[in-house]
Amino acid sequence: MGMNDTPLANRLHIGIFGRRNAGKSSLINAITGQDLAIVSAVKGTTTDPVFKTMEILPIGPIVLIDTAGTDDDSELGALRLSKTRQVINKSDLAVLVVDAGEGLNRDDRELLALFQAKDIPAVLVFNKCDLAPAPAETVAGVPGIAVSARSGENIHALKELLATMHKQERAAAPLVADLLRPQDLVLLVIPVDSSAPKGRLILPQQQVMRDILDADAVVMACQPPALPDLIRRYGRDIRLVITDSQAFAEVGAAVPEDIPLTSFSILFARYKGVLPAAIAAVKAIATLADGDRILIAEGCTHHRQCDDIGTVKIPRWLKQFSGKQVVIDTSSGTQFPDDLSPYKVIIHCGACMLNEREVRYRYQCAADQGVPMTNYGLFIAQVNGILQRAIKPLT
Repeated sequence: MGMNDTPLANRLHIGIFGRRNAGKSSLINAITGQDLAIVSAVKGTTTDPVFKTMEILPIGPIVLIDTAGTDDDSELGALRLSKTRQVINKSDLAVLVVDAGEGLNRDDRELLALFQAKDIPAVLVFNKCDLAPAPAETVAGVPGIAVSARSGENIHALKELLATMHKQERAAAPLVADLLRPQDLVLLVIPVDSSAPKGRLILPQQQVMRDILDADAVVMACQPPALPDLIRRYGRDIRLVITDSQAFAEVGAAVPEDIPLTSFSILFARYKGVLPAAIAAVKAIATLADGDRILIAEGCTHHRQCDDIGTVKIPRWLKQFSGKQVVIDTSSGTQFPDDLSPYKVIIHCGACMLNEREVRYRYQCAADQGVPMTNYGLFIAQVNGILQRAIKPLT
């Protein structure tokens, strides 16, 4: 995906589910008009989930997720099914593909119930309607449509239906634009150190900058050493300072109290809809005891530097702040644990690479198991004694 493409987390995620040979891969090829998925008469051709990023009219930028069949009862199939169920947690829309000639079975109905339990909009696609009569239009409140991936019958109608369902979903909150007025000056503090990618800004910085411009406000960026001089020159005109959370200590000391200050990570907690829960959870850091187990979780995988934030900096700050000998586990990418009960607190990254549904799912899993879950920005603000200041512009 290029720099100017819609970020992965901002694309509609459509999960394609169903039994082996129901025609999931054929349906994807029909929807996209391309041979993106391998089609075979051999059951189980699709194994692990496959993510396909594209733009489809009239839906817009999407991620299609092709999953393994739900009826593989082998030992390996059980592992694949587990991964397929993980895909549900990140699906904004779920498409259950059923062979029209076979109809729904118990596995299909269990999936429908799971979609409804997780409040995921779903559609039933009865494939191969050129070979069998079309079944009922609605099953258990889930709309159905009969299509033929082979002949193309009703494929356009399916895309129209998905587009309509997408429009009914809650619109994402702005990152920062609603906090600004036209011509407001916003200062971004962006450290360029060993962990910064060469020649480009990271995704949260790009997205916040674009949102500021969309608000007809003015954006200025600097590294931390330049901050004091810019404050002297423009201090009275600065509406908001947004910093990389790792620089909170230096930036908080340089920015006067009367200039609002927050971080990219905290803005993303609000953007993903989890800010109140994350604020409440960060207070658990002050209650740690020796031997408590902490999970530091990230939504993506990346090459770790010698002073990596998740594996080095946060554990160091955690032990300095708490004064306790805690046990730290880490997870990254899709490997978010099902069982969170061993942990006293979870510290998650800003989740810029995860869509809102998966972020909310992770926070809900933690809440269901009674484990406080906060994020990097709020944690770093807490250990630097500026938490209330950092959340004040947003509350």
